[in-house]
Parts: sequence; C-alpha cells; structure tokens
Amino acid sequence: MFGIGLPELLIILFIILIIFGASRLPEIGAGLGQGIRNFKKAFKEEKAIDVTPDKELEEKERTDKET
Repeated sequence: MFGIGLPELLIILFIILIIFGASRLPEIGAGLGQGIRNFKKAFKEEKAIDVTPDKELEEKERTDKET
C-alpha cells in the first residue's frame, strides 16, 4: 500500500531508538496502543449514537415551512 517493507520499518525503529532511547520505548508503545484502542472504541460508539431527531428541530422546520 505505502511501499513500506521490513527494511524500511527496521530503519524507522532504529531512528526511534536513537531519538528516544531504549528505556522509553515501552512507554511509547503503551501510549500508542492505548491511543489506538481509544480511537477504535470511539469509532464503535459513534455507530451507536441515537439519531432520532429532536422535537425542537422538528418544530423549527415545521414553522419555517409554514412561513
């Protein structure tokens, strides 16, 4: 898809290792995993949102049509 293979991923990991150090990699990985988990959870909850129209909106549309 993006043309990223194993050699490219290893280079990216090596650069991240140099920038952040080996001691912070578990923290970064945990934070990234939690962010992805929260994103998926929010995306699933979005599908469950109640989409029934509000009475105020219906009344406003009705009065707009009458005028």
